[in-house]
Amino acid sequence: MIGTALPAWSLPLTPTLIVSTAIATRDFQDVHHDRDLAQGHGSKDIFMNILTTTGYVQKYVGDWARGAVGPDFRITSCGLRLGAPAYPYDTLTFSGTVVENSDDAAGRQPGTITIDVLGLVSLGNHVNAKVTLVGGSA
Repeated sequence: MIGTALPAWSLPLTPTLIVSTAIATRDFQDVHHDRDLAQGHGSKDIFMNILTTTGYVQKYVGDWARGAVGPDFRITSCGLRLGAPAYPYDTLTFSGTVVENSDDAAGRQPGTITIDVLGLVSLGNHVNAKVTLVGGSA
């Protein structure tokens, strides 16, 4: 499983998606809601918040894990680093690679799987993440 590439996933970014997900994560910082105020703070436009990015990273890995590991997987950690802002009218494209896999010696109990995730926008890397999950019992 090490070296397995996850299928790419592209997410079109709209103002509604950015604003609504910020509200859903209870992030009321103006740079995620108000274009004029965001530009007043030196930004090109409103931009996606870190909680939304984290949720989409976990969704991306989770969608893959349901098929590859089974429905009883559990994400145990998600470390990420933000880079370029994710602005409206851009596309956020995720890719990922399995970098670690530790099944038990008998192969009966799925072990820990670590996936490196990259999320790209037109300006470059929006997010680099390392997600660790544990499979359910066989």
